[in-house]
Amino acid sequence: MGLSLKWKTRKSASSSIFIPCFSGLMEDLCFLTKDSLVIKTPKKSPLTLRMVVLAFAAVCGVYICSICLEQISTQTKAKFIGIEVLNQSCHSSGVEELEIPYLHYPKPKTFSRKECVCNPVRFFAILSVQRSGSGWFETLLNSHINVSSNGEIFSVRDRRSNVSSILKTMDKVYNLDWFTSASKNECSAAIGFKWMLNQGLMENHKEIVDYFKERKVSAIFLFRRNLLRRMISVIANSYDKDAKLLNGTHKSHVHSLVEARILAKYKPKLNDTLLIPELKQTEDTAAKAIEYFKSTRHIVLYYEDIVNNRTKLKDVQEFLRLPYRDLQSRQVRIHTAPLSKQVENWDDVEKKLTGTLYESFLHQDQQV
Repeated sequence: MGLSLKWKTRKSASSSIFIPCFSGLMEDLCFLTKDSLVIKTPKKSPLTLRMVVLAFAAVCGVYICSICLEQISTQTKAKFIGIEVLNQSCHSSGVEELEIPYLHYPKPKTFSRKECVCNPVRFFAILSVQRSGSGWFETLLNSHINVSSNGEIFSVRDRRSNVSSILKTMDKVYNLDWFTSASKNECSAAIGFKWMLNQGLMENHKEIVDYFKERKVSAIFLFRRNLLRRMISVIANSYDKDAKLLNGTHKSHVHSLVEARILAKYKPKLNDTLLIPELKQTEDTAAKAIEYFKSTRHIVLYYEDIVNNRTKLKDVQEFLRLPYRDLQSRQVRIHTAPLSKQVENWDDVEKKLTGTLYESFLHQDQQV
């Protein structure tokens, strides 16, 4: 049975409408009114609608999270790169490879190094014995704008009571958290202190040598060539601790010629029986210390050499890799007279040392 498509018009009370109809079968069904042609949306299930909304929300959530994670990753990477660049910038260019381990970048707990955070710092320690010019030498170093030498810190017994206390104290110094009048903390290029051999150094030399080697601490030995002059200075200083010749005040170092002359008036009497044994002991102790620390980076200086040849101070600055400066000290020497004028029983001393290994000490006035 064939079907043909025809257009028919049918009018009603409402209006007419054109609809396509198939001729033949049920032709009358093609005549519809506008009112009767109502297209209704099929009812949707509420559960289906909710699932669609939920799926849309999930997709949006995943998208937003991916954007956030990408931004966080970018920021973290930027921060990491920033830190890496900062660390790289703290390594000075043009430094010999062997010198790099001796460059330190301390992070103090008590203050911020600010613009000097990337200024490298070298660690040092002045190793000496009392009355060898170490106080004067330290003031010379501290006159350098980039040096902080913090004095005789182990003169306090508690700080050297055991190895743990010694190492803890040194850590504090080298972390720039030790404050003295000499501290130039933010921009120090060299940080150190003065250490007498009889202040726990010799007894704990193994652990201290290991520490020096691990932390790359440079040792500066300072001794006197003329041990007889040193002995006179030790006895005179010990006497003044009780006598307090300067208006009831004891001073190991002075800054005026008047004070120096007052202290120099005292002429000690030396025990000629113990003279040679004590000179030998001092000599052996110094030699032993140098032997103990020979595996560390070190330099050996003598007070007389620095006094008579100020270019030795240039050697020290080169040793610490410091920019050269003309170093100055306000300290005034106390004992400047010939040895024969400084000892009460000079004849006995001269007789005792003549013909011995220490005879040269009697004739070294011109060498301080």
